[in-house]
Amino acid sequence: MEALVYTGPRQVEVTEVPEPAERAGAVKVRMLYCGVCGTDIGIYSGKHPRAQAPLVLGHEFVGRVEQTPPDSRFAVGDRVVAYPLISCGDCHPCRNGTPHVCANLRLIGIDRDGGMTDHQWIDESVLFKVPDSLSDEVAALVEPLAVVVRTLHQARFALLDSAVVMGAGPIGLLTAIVLRHSGASRVIVSDVDEGRLGLCRQLGFDTVDVRSESLVERVASATGGDGADAVFECSGVESAALEMTKVVRVGGTICLTATHKAAHAVNLIDVNFKELTLIGSRVYTHKQFGDALTLADTLADELRQTITQVVPLSDAAGVFEMIATPSLNTVKVLVDCQS
Repeated sequence: MEALVYTGPRQVEVTEVPEPAERAGAVKVRMLYCGVCGTDIGIYSGKHPRAQAPLVLGHEFVGRVEQTPPDSRFAVGDRVVAYPLISCGDCHPCRNGTPHVCANLRLIGIDRDGGMTDHQWIDESVLFKVPDSLSDEVAALVEPLAVVVRTLHQARFALLDSAVVMGAGPIGLLTAIVLRHSGASRVIVSDVDEGRLGLCRQLGFDTVDVRSESLVERVASATGGDGADAVFECSGVESAALEMTKVVRVGGTICLTATHKAAHAVNLIDVNFKELTLIGSRVYTHKQFGDALTLADTLADELRQTITQVVPLSDAAGVFEMIATPSLNTVKVLVDCQS
């Protein structure tokens, strides 16, 4: 069967791979669509600390059940998405009810072969059935949507709070959509990519191109000088880390949704003097993943608009170069695993 395989730094290829072996307690899933995310880009660049070549990429997938173990709760033909986290069960977080931040956390598509292929055997315990009302393409967004559910919970976002989203990539755009659905009084999204900002405006969000406009001044003007109630740092860049304390109000909350891959400067004086809450958000709980599936059904029309390209698996070897090409205005790219 074919798969998109990471073979080394900046090297991927669509190639034949062996059929995966059947496992006890696992379901055979024929893959339909798989999203490309920032983690996949990190693997492709050779900078992910755990991913080892050769590796079938992809952890944001939707598929159809082809074979089940005895007495399964799934039926052949059911569409499913997978909670991709693999916890050890023995470390302090696992022993104390937070296995999603397991000290030895592993993921499908990073530490074992993922979903950018024809089919895989996936443990039944991590699968969720997709409702009939949800399209295949939008179902492929459930995993990143779960990241957003978690980050809003971490920030304790409240009805009518104002918010700034720094970074208009897939996670930033999904964060803005969920904030509006959650009753935000105002959402301002910043970025440097005009294509992504244009899509934000199409979806009805206020935007700031930080190459030509001051985010600090725009937020101050929009909030009467107070600053935003909550800031969601979704860019992962150094300039945002330094600026995020300037756009949040006294007593406000900053949630680090993006994973900063390097040590970045943060204005800790602001954290003290403004009595800010600075909190991280990494992945999501099993329940939050299920909640994201329900939420995807509610927000399907808006979520569909974030999908800017669908690439057949046969052409997927060029997907990372495509994402890196500014003129193509990519936001969320899906791989069609059956075309």
